[in-house]
Amino acid sequence: MKSAPAPPDHSDLVARACRHIEEADRIPDLDTLAAEAGLSRFHFQKIFKKTTGLTPKAWAAANRARRMQDELPKARSVTEAIYESGFESSGRFYADSKRLLGMQAKAYRKGGAGESIRFAIGQSFLGGLLVASTDVGVCAILLGDDPQALLEDLQRRFPKAELIGADRDFERIVAQVAGHMERPGESWSLPLDIRGTSFQLRVWKALQEIPTGTTVTYAEIAERLGDPKAVRAVAGACAANKLAVAIPCHRVVRTDGGLSGYRWGVERKRELLDREAKR
Repeated sequence: MKSAPAPPDHSDLVARACRHIEEADRIPDLDTLAAEAGLSRFHFQKIFKKTTGLTPKAWAAANRARRMQDELPKARSVTEAIYESGFESSGRFYADSKRLLGMQAKAYRKGGAGESIRFAIGQSFLGGLLVASTDVGVCAILLGDDPQALLEDLQRRFPKAELIGADRDFERIVAQVAGHMERPGESWSLPLDIRGTSFQLRVWKALQEIPTGTTVTYAEIAERLGDPKAVRAVAGACAANKLAVAIPCHRVVRTDGGLSGYRWGVERKRELLDREAKR
């Protein structure tokens, strides 16, 4: 009996489309991208999402957000950064600015100056836990044994923002996060403020799709993104994750199954995986 033919590999095609989106002054529409790939709109969108985890529109939006984050600190004005990032109008950008940046553009340009971030430190089965939130959602879930070190880590990430020790209402959010960690597989109900480069967002999206109780390798994630050579970049994106467990970078292991590479410690990674395996 003949085996079924292997499905076609579209990774190069999707990689070219991603480069086109990155290099274009304006976001190319779906018809243009599909025509360049020699595919129908429906087929192109289907393989693009299967490869990257995002639709072309969502991938382009993430890339444009990353460009905006890069441009804001060095531009002479917010308006200049808006057009350098590929937005066709300032009105379109300001309609999306809070979602893209997690704060107003002027505050982001100043390193978070004038923005308030609420935080609280509690305990989880993994030890110390710091949870911080912007108006958009939870922006950091940090693990560690030293409360002062956790606070200093948050300060490094938001050097000019006003950090506010939260009240009892916010401490309930910390308890909710700790509860999520203890109940693997439970859907996260808290809104998240996820910010990163377009590549990091693609990696983090792929991590969120790893089923509870399973692991994948860095190489497998790179393959899923259509860039098999990006293993180190995938590892770097995992290391840059600041939303422990919510974005489950602990489910990514070395090719030999080793548990190295977890920024909050290999023992915590092992504990998480063991708990998930027993759920």
